[in-house]
Amino acid sequence: MHILVLQHARVEHPGIFRRFLEEDGHSWEAVELDEGAALPSLDGYDALWVMGGPMDVWQEDQYPWLKDEKAFIREAVEQRGMPYLGLCLGHQLLAEALGGSVGPSATPEIGVMDVQMTEMGATGIFMDDLPDRFACLQWHSAEITKLPQGAEVLATSPDCTVQAMTWGPRAYSVQFHVEIEPDTVANWAEIPAYMEALEKAMGQGAVERLATDCDRHMAEFNRLAERIYMNWLQTSAKA
Repeated sequence: MHILVLQHARVEHPGIFRRFLEEDGHSWEAVELDEGAALPSLDGYDALWVMGGPMDVWQEDQYPWLKDEKAFIREAVEQRGMPYLGLCLGHQLLAEALGGSVGPSATPEIGVMDVQMTEMGATGIFMDDLPDRFACLQWHSAEITKLPQGAEVLATSPDCTVQAMTWGPRAYSVQFHVEIEPDTVANWAEIPAYMEALEKAMGQGAVERLATDCDRHMAEFNRLAERIYMNWLQTSAKA
């Protein structure tokens, strides 16, 4: 499988998923949209992954390429039926691309927090063999406020209704992060918008405290990431 990965910050890449892809012999190619890279043709790619980023989906005046990216996602998922995995911003972009809505969170989620599977999540392939409730890294101040027609919620939390979503047979996305590695928090904290949100939520010394908290959960995060990756591969093979 050859995967196209759309990135919006060089440090916000597929994380530990890179190791899983390499071990399984899959290849991937990143396009750094925030650095002015052009969207390629979808021909020659077997799947589309869309990563997180510090911008918001509605900031098309500041980031004009967001409009083209949404159309690109719509072509991949709706027109071509390509397997899709969206993380954080990639989760929100999928919703908007398919006719849903995204807006500011009433209560931003930043830190290690629990999410709860829905009945749909518990009975589907994408979240198979995951605990009904599990901890993950949250770092977002926007959320899906209206689902696209035909979408289903797979996981939720008290402050964010749509923590995981599916649309059609092969498009999946999550608001939370399980792809993180030991250096993720430090790397993401170098992005000014992320650092500002982190310190606003957790105060001075937030980077060190969050990194320590993530370290305590890292083995669990890695297990969840591998399970989600394996489940996504299963969904990508569905006709």
